[in-house]
Amino acid sequence: MTEDMTEKTCPITNGLPTLRERPFDPPRVLSAEGPICRMTFPDGYEGWLVTGYRQGREILSDKRFSSAAAHKHLAFPSDRAQDLGAEIPGLFEHMDPPEHTRFRRLLAGQFTLRRMRALAPRIEEITAQHADAMLRKGPPADLVADYSVPVSSQVICELLGVPGGDRQRFEAGSEKLLRLDIDPQEAQAALMDLVELTGELLMRKQAEPTDDVLSVLVTGEDITLPEAIGATLLLLVAGHETTANMLSLGTYALLSNPGQMDLLRADESLVEGAVEELLRYLTVVHVGVQRSPTEDVEIGGVTLRKGETVLIHLPTANRDPNQFADPDRLDVTQGRLGHLTFSHGIHQCLGQQLARLELRIGYTALLRGFPELRLAVSPEEIPMRSDMTVYGVHRLPVAW
Repeated sequence: MTEDMTEKTCPITNGLPTLRERPFDPPRVLSAEGPICRMTFPDGYEGWLVTGYRQGREILSDKRFSSAAAHKHLAFPSDRAQDLGAEIPGLFEHMDPPEHTRFRRLLAGQFTLRRMRALAPRIEEITAQHADAMLRKGPPADLVADYSVPVSSQVICELLGVPGGDRQRFEAGSEKLLRLDIDPQEAQAALMDLVELTGELLMRKQAEPTDDVLSVLVTGEDITLPEAIGATLLLLVAGHETTANMLSLGTYALLSNPGQMDLLRADESLVEGAVEELLRYLTVVHVGVQRSPTEDVEIGGVTLRKGETVLIHLPTANRDPNQFADPDRLDVTQGRLGHLTFSHGIHQCLGQQLARLELRIGYTALLRGFPELRLAVSPEEIPMRSDMTVYGVHRLPVAW
């Protein structure tokens, strides 16, 4: 069995495809050859692609797999550098213990469920402000620019302690860093601008600390200013882009499934479970998560050799028919909690409770404030973010 599975090669010969046959479904070709198979990266390296839920979850929780050693090969065709932030310390997503543990311990208290619940009234206020502004402006509106981006940006910036005047600069740089087709020099310039901005903010907090995440980072023991800059960049970009795109793409998915939208409009108690189902169904982090075994490891009958690059494709794993009944159907009544959208193991998303809270509040505000919300253009006219590392829509014209 091991030998047969090891010899299988996926029909992926130039990295991950990012274009989708249908806007809400992962590329079908990714699950064509079984849960673990060979994959050729764009640079010619032959590594592994994992599309099975059980196998992916097992790898993500296995301490024999390194995150720090994994990011050697770009997963998608692009002219950009493999890792723009490779020389920036503090990006704890790409660290292993004990370095990774040091950052998680410092920040964990800022993202507890209790603290997130305490933030709920402020998030509701921010969301209501932008929903009301969209109503006053009148239809048609772009849900991305008028609602999703400003809501998520304001929430994460206030939590971290980023002044309102710096948000536009941060949003512009963040958008550039996530483009797959960006010129490498332009991407590097955007990164350096964000590093400069973050450094300035942290030095201000160092002089006058307040009750926010930036102050915790810059006054924490055993952490340098360059490390604090890297950690802040990770929290800002990840915390903003993923939630913003889930708000827009989730709304698009619901508007494209009117029966599911009607269920939510009739019973708001379904929203919490609907958020989990939308997170599973859409999985906006669509370029995968990489790991590398620190010794030979057998997973699902396949031997993964020490040092090999293993790419876990979360969107396909979240559609695994061996884990989810009828996985390609959106069903807001099920509220599946077993998805891998926030990863798993020690690298499970630090801000997942914040994201869940923002999505519950954000979708509820739309349900209440826009009972007749609809697409303002045909689906063919909606530009998808296939050219970005975080999937979603570039624009979502809506009316009511």
